[in-house]
Formats: sequence, structure tokens, C-alpha cells
Amino acid sequence: MKIRIKFAKEGTMKFIGHLDIMRYFQKVMRKADVHIRYSEGFSPHQIMSFASPLSVGAESRGEYVDIEVLDTDSSAEMLKRINEAMVDGMEALSYKLLPDSAANAMSIVAAADYVVRFREGHEPKDWHVFAAGLEEFLNQKEILVTKKTKKGEREMNIRPMIYALSPVDSKEQAIFMKIATGSAANLKPDAVMQAYKKSLGEELEPFALLITRMEVYANTGSEDAPEFTALEAFGDDIE
Repeated sequence: MKIRIKFAKEGTMKFIGHLDIMRYFQKVMRKADVHIRYSEGFSPHQIMSFASPLSVGAESRGEYVDIEVLDTDSSAEMLKRINEAMVDGMEALSYKLLPDSAANAMSIVAAADYVVRFREGHEPKDWHVFAAGLEEFLNQKEILVTKKTKKGEREMNIRPMIYALSPVDSKEQAIFMKIATGSAANLKPDAVMQAYKKSLGEELEPFALLITRMEVYANTGSEDAPEFTALEAFGDDIE
């Protein structure tokens, strides 16, 4: 049986890298007595696949890991056992049974939602002016940035990878964005904010942003007319 677990990564756990999170989940599966399936061969390992690595220092309420199990209790019971095995800053949010034909999360990731805030002391001088300019910035046909590659530097247009960009509200002074994520196209929130600040004739200071990933999506439409479906929606609760 294929299972998709949605989880949160917050607090001090945001400083733990992806490889260590993978090892951590392997321990959680054993501690929570999840009957996870192991690969065959001389070096068996838990069958486990994460949707999309999260940048170190970013928090999330929308991380996903797919596993295969030999048998399972209800979603409510499994969430209880998994969360009892978790440390502070990690929380399993849902436990869904996937169809046998479902593709693994890593292979279908296409976009993600983020909320971006500024650290204290790095806020825009005039938030209302800063927020109002986002619409004009997004209305551009091209947003060119310089990307470093192994062969040097190249200019690329990131506008097609930004699906939504808007202020959340004036009290929070936060920005919402839906951007391309995954193997086909991958854009980081700080790259979007850096491009916007540059369009204002300003520079984005190092470590100025507080980033929270809120959700991860697959594209169930087409490349020209994308329709984004949360990875959680592909499965069902186990009663």
C-alpha cells in the first residue's frame, strides 16, 4: 500500500538539512512501529520518497513524504503514533492512502505556495508602496535574472515560473507567492524577492527573509493551462 504523509517542519528544525530529515524519518518509522516496506537485496532500505527538498532555514506547513507499507491502522491512529515519535518542530498533518497507480510525490511536483516575511530591521521603509508595486512587477512580460551555472553565468526569464504574487495584508507585512517547484522548473522565493528589490533600485540584504512553504502541488492541467492540485488531494483518509 502506498501512503502519503504531509508534515510540518518549524522552529529549530528548519536548520536541519534534507539528508538528515530523511534519516530522521527512518528512525520515526521504526519508533512509531509503522509497518514500512523494505527494498530487497544485500542492503535493504525503507521505501521512502520526499516530494521536494526544502531550503535550510525555511519553515514549512506543506512537506510530503511517500512510503510503502505492508499493512496499516487508521489515519487517525497512525498520525497519533507518528507524532508521539516526533520531536518539537516536526508534526505529521495527514496520512493518506494513495491509489496503487499513483506516481510518487517527487516525480509530480510542479509548484509550491510560500509566505515571505522580512526579518526585524529589514522591512521595507514604506510597506504600502512596496506592496502596491508587486502587481506592476508581475505584469511584466519578462523578469530577467542572472543565474550562476557550472559553465559561468546566464540570463534567464523567471516570469513564466511565477504563478501568483501578492501582499497578504498590511498587518502581517507578508507576501504570498505561488512559484514553479520541481525537477522541470525550480524557482526559489528569495530569487523572486531579489528580482523585485532590484526592479526598485534596491538590493536584498543577506538573511533578510523569513520563508514558510505552505503547500506543494502537482499540475493536473497542461503546461499552457496549468491546474494545480495539492499533493494531499491524491489520497484518502483511512477509517
